[in-house]
Amino acid sequence: MIKLYQFPISHFCEKIRWALDYKGLNYKLVNLLPGFHIKTTKKLAKYSAVPVLTDEDEVIQNSSEIITYLDETYVEKPLTPSNEILRLEAIEWEKYLDTELGPHVRICCYHILLKHPTIVIPYFTNNGPWYGPIIIKLTYEKLNAKMRSYMKINDSTFIESKIQITEVIDKIYNHLQDNEFLVGDSFSRADLTAAAMLAPLAMPNGYGLTWPKVIPEELQTLINKFDGKINWVNDFYKKYR
Repeated sequence: MIKLYQFPISHFCEKIRWALDYKGLNYKLVNLLPGFHIKTTKKLAKYSAVPVLTDEDEVIQNSSEIITYLDETYVEKPLTPSNEILRLEAIEWEKYLDTELGPHVRICCYHILLKHPTIVIPYFTNNGPWYGPIIIKLTYEKLNAKMRSYMKINDSTFIESKIQITEVIDKIYNHLQDNEFLVGDSFSRADLTAAAMLAPLAMPNGYGLTWPKVIPEELQTLINKFDGKINWVNDFYKKYR
């Protein structure tokens, strides 16, 4: 039985939810509480980070390694191109998006959402243990401080990350003007990664969370900044999610 240890809010975990669903695999979600997850993940793998996927005796950590494992183990509906040149290109795109986009979207979204505990606590505790909301509410100040420190979330990095996100979005947008996909002529791990990393800003259906009915003004301003350049995210979700 495949199990995915994850945070429902995490776009890196969404990568794997999407990959599993795309390939039509049966799996069980194990939703962990931020901060308290470390005790569980460190028992399973080398690092504390999620996602962590287990498949019988196999334990795989890191979203890109998990997708590689899934494609090698469950070969139907591959996300990795079979052509060697396209395979390397897809993996290179994925690496670029994982490092140059994903962390910066996380910084920007958390910098804003952590100021709104009534919005973010339900995301942290979604479909988790029954006691989750109680514990997170009681420890929220400490959790907020630890997350900001660990992920280097502050006013300065917020500004830097907005610039970085803009650069990556422009690169993807320009590429997709003349191409249906980021690599080759079919949907791949590169496209999945791009859409998943930007989902917190595009807020597409299918992510697995109910997006806030009232979006904080600061977040809406950030989203508006990319108006028209990330519509393809919703298109990918409609067609492939």
